[in-house]
Amino acid sequence: MRPADPHRRRKYALLRATQIFGFSLAALTLAGLAVLKSSGSAASVPNLGEVPQFTVLLAGRDIVYCYYHQPCKNQDQRTGLVQTPNTDTLMVVKVSGNSVNVLNIPRDTNVGEFSYELPPAEQKVNGKYWSGGPTALTQAVEEITGDRVDSYVIVRADYVARVIDALGGLDVTVPKGGIEWVDKAAGVDLKLPEGNHHLDGEQAVLFLRVRKGFGDDYGRIDHQKQALTQLAAKLKTPQGIAALPTILGGVGNGVETNVDPNLLTTLLPHLSSMKLRFATLPTNTIRHSFNLAVDREKLAQVWGAEATTPSAVLPDIKVTIHDASGAGLGAGLEQALRTLGYGRVSVVVSPKTNDASQVFTQDDVQAAEELADTLGLPRLQGERFPVDSGEVGILLGADAPQSLAALRAAYPNTSPTENK
Repeated sequence: MRPADPHRRRKYALLRATQIFGFSLAALTLAGLAVLKSSGSAASVPNLGEVPQFTVLLAGRDIVYCYYHQPCKNQDQRTGLVQTPNTDTLMVVKVSGNSVNVLNIPRDTNVGEFSYELPPAEQKVNGKYWSGGPTALTQAVEEITGDRVDSYVIVRADYVARVIDALGGLDVTVPKGGIEWVDKAAGVDLKLPEGNHHLDGEQAVLFLRVRKGFGDDYGRIDHQKQALTQLAAKLKTPQGIAALPTILGGVGNGVETNVDPNLLTTLLPHLSSMKLRFATLPTNTIRHSFNLAVDREKLAQVWGAEATTPSAVLPDIKVTIHDASGAGLGAGLEQALRTLGYGRVSVVVSPKTNDASQVFTQDDVQAAEELADTLGLPRLQGERFPVDSGEVGILLGADAPQSLAALRAAYPNTSPTENK
């Protein structure tokens, strides 16, 4: 029986929450959030002291081919190529304390004001690496984001494949209709039916690059984020530590960078306490072109101080739990969130997925941030996630039975209030 006194009810809720989530980072943030809501005071961010603060540009570039289906022996050569190596993946990674903020930049984003007198392709950010090298690409990204970039890391697809293999591969869920990407000239032959798959490094790289099946470049960016949350979690495991020689050994062999190679080892002791936040650069289509213009007003909402400052008031936000854990944990999580004061919570039971558990949103970043901190999950913001404005989604993936197993014990007879 629950105590009637409001203060005692709050203590009961905190005790119940701790029983659910265990004595972990998730439990501490859950308790801290409840205190924040009751007192209205600002929450303090742990100071990691020796952890450096920096911003780095991470770009993925194509393999260069000298002949049909034959990669060049010298991947750094710039003449006699079948196709120039543009960058098809661009991310700005900002590390500050225990926060790791990642901003994905669509490849067709225009650099500066669009000019109808110049070829549109020359104005796109994905061509700046080929035309001016890492320095030109870095300067272009600084102009797009308005942020200083301290360093760059340019990686080839073969290096990414080696790292994914070293981390044990990638578990993915292919959407309805499956994926088929065949490009004989580039040696690509990727055919995956819908459902769950375990991919090796070479397959995973192709999966992360393909757009078919995900709608467009924004859809591809969003599924890249989901994959990165899984790979980032693996870095914290013994297998992730064992992969360090492969990761660090890429400099000069698939990695072009001006970053100190000791930086990753400096960050290793703090990986378990770091919080991942992913966002996509908001853009608008430029008339009579395929180029995209930065939407700076929306950018401020999903990236920077405004996007990461928690509110002191429990948000009146719709929360949809997508239970794809295969363990029926959605109903228990629904009840736990209602205990904390979230009144608009529903559960959708979906087929089991290999995707990592996460909190996702389109534009309700602060509300998603609170829920991500509560659950100890990464927060993803994107253009193609299955939520509307005024809604936050929680995906319970393949890892949820382990990380949130106590939900079933705490709420053994709970059923969802709504199934869509």
